[in-house]
Amino acid sequence: MAQYVFTMNRVGKIVPPKRQILKNISLSFFPGAKIGMLGLNGSGKSTLLKIMAGVDKDIEGEATPMPGIKIGYLPQEPQLNPDQTVREAVEEGIGGVLAAKARLEQVYAEYADENADFDKLAAEQAELRSHHRRRRQRKHRPAARAGRRRAAPAALGREHRQALRR
Repeated sequence: MAQYVFTMNRVGKIVPPKRQILKNISLSFFPGAKIGMLGLNGSGKSTLLKIMAGVDKDIEGEATPMPGIKIGYLPQEPQLNPDQTVREAVEEGIGGVLAAKARLEQVYAEYADENADFDKLAAEQAELRSHHRRRRQRKHRPAARAGRRRAAPAALGREHRQALRR
């Protein structure tokens, strides 16, 4: 049997005063699957995402993520600190990246010291750069793959479809 990253089985959601938003939803997602959700306002799209993220646990049925999987969730209306600017709120969210970048700048500056341990600095620099490279590759790899694919519309003749594949 295939290993799914997330499974929902007969999930339902009722909100007061007895309004049924979701009824008998069963879904399973393969690793790397691209999914989309369409629906009218109030049809339960956000509720379904909250259930998948584990934010809303008051449901009928079962919603089960793969053990060890990390699910991120960005609410439509995030609770922000009113004393912060938008920039400060964003920087708080990506603090680890900014800290690594600042440390990399420090490592570069430490190379100027003639008594520096260059082997240690080089090892730390390599670690910081490889971490950054892995993050960038994870972010851009799916987009790069999608850019290489060209769909051949069914309306085109066989010669045209073969030409598109070249």
